[in-house]
Amino acid sequence: MTTVVLADDEALLRKALAALLPLEGGITVLAEAEDGESAVTATLEHRPDVLVIDLEMPGVDGLGAVERIRRAHPDQVILMLTRHARPGVLRKALKLGVQGFVSKAAEPAHITSVIKTLHAGKRWIDPDVSALAVVDDCPLTDRELDVLRATRDGYSVADIAARLHLAEGTVRNYLSNAMQKTQTRTRHEAARYAREHDWL
Repeated sequence: MTTVVLADDEALLRKALAALLPLEGGITVLAEAEDGESAVTATLEHRPDVLVIDLEMPGVDGLGAVERIRRAHPDQVILMLTRHARPGVLRKALKLGVQGFVSKAAEPAHITSVIKTLHAGKRWIDPDVSALAVVDDCPLTDRELDVLRATRDGYSVADIAARLHLAEGTVRNYLSNAMQKTQTRTRHEAARYAREHDWL
């Protein structure tokens, strides 16, 4: 029997998966979470074999939740559900140790088989997700993307420096580089540009 925690802000999809996964056999849903914050809480409390988590959620998103869970339990097995995997996001998730990616459009039977594959210690990336991730025309470095992501979330330079454990001058350099590469005038325009090009 494989235990899972399901985290997705789309209640209809989450409830459907919670009902359908056990019917596919061999899966017990221990808890459901509707956002990143409750995903962290539920995972740390229940210690599922596999956390099934949506990438895009309000507040703390899937990546933010995974980062926090990984710090507490580096060996937690994670399957990420995604509608459109942007190359930068996929890279970051892989760096965080996410073992599997499945399209949110996948059949429950497929999601079940991937959960079991991951529980057996293997990895899985849906072909359509990996195809999207290979097309990477982003000129920005990972650090430049990190500061733009924080800019998009509304943080000041001082806040970004504190969050990323960098000096404020270093953050300004990254933002300046990002603005040059995106040919934009402000850090907010650069963040918007990166978002529109699916780099964030």
